[in-house]
Amino acid sequence: MKTINVVAAVIRQGEKIFVTQRGYGDYKDGWEFPGGKIEAGETPQAALTREIREELDAEIIVGEHLVTVEQDYPDFHLSMQCFWAELVEGSHMKLLEHEAAKWLSVDELDSVDWLPADITVVKAIKGSI
Repeated sequence: MKTINVVAAVIRQGEKIFVTQRGYGDYKDGWEFPGGKIEAGETPQAALTREIREELDAEIIVGEHLVTVEQDYPDFHLSMQCFWAELVEGSHMKLLEHEAAKWLSVDELDSVDWLPADITVVKAIKGSI
């Protein structure tokens, strides 16, 4: 089975965490943490910075590693490295690829329909706060 290596940002601002709703593909409408594929020669942190710039037109500071999720989907295996992140001061996000986005408190994280791999990230967030 093909493995896809991706990164995701758990962007915090105060007590809120930024989440996005997928706007395309087989998993359209599912909620996820923003990010994307790691390109050849990129570090996970560089990939995450690039992906957030491409998806949200925003600059982030990548923080500590939170969790790596290994998830089997019907057609591929996903290896997703997730990092805490925060917006660079003065940076604002625009949805360029996602259908919707929300800022949620930790207590509100269960209010959206997460993609399978992101459920593990939610558990890691709850376990670390």
